[in-house]
Amino acid sequence: MLGAAALVLLPLAGGSAVAQPGPDASFRTSAEQRPADLVVLRRWSTMAGESLIGVRDVKPDPRDPTARTIVLWLESPTGVQLVVDTLRCSPEAPMRLTLKGNNLEIRELNPGGQITSANRLDHQIWWAACYPAQAGKDPAQLAAVARKLGYPGNLREQQQLVPRHPR
Repeated sequence: MLGAAALVLLPLAGGSAVAQPGPDASFRTSAEQRPADLVVLRRWSTMAGESLIGVRDVKPDPRDPTARTIVLWLESPTGVQLVVDTLRCSPEAPMRLTLKGNNLEIRELNPGGQITSANRLDHQIWWAACYPAQAGKDPAQLAAVARKLGYPGNLREQQQLVPRHPR
């Protein structure tokens, strides 16, 4: 039986990471691997174990002052996958851009608008990236904050899939 000590996450192609033994050949649990600055957005348990989605490492995009990148931490009982998303924070066109296989998924958002189970995670990620002080808060409770920041709350939400490498 291996003890709980140093674990090294090695990136794989596609942004995945796998647990590898540390120098002392021991493993750490998923909870022990989590970075200190991880903001947990969603957590659930299944018979296989605990899963969670969190975010960390928000950075401004040097090419667009209204854009941010953020690292998504997708943890399952079998490992951790790291994904980098881009968020646009402008009141005119707030959106989340993420890779889904060979496609770029563009989700136009409506901060301060209706929050449903279909858009809650997108809004949680958007708030964490665009306004880190609101990270981890329920986006359904942030309508007044959105209005103060200049978001009208009546933008149309929609989703598009665009081929990642168009011909």
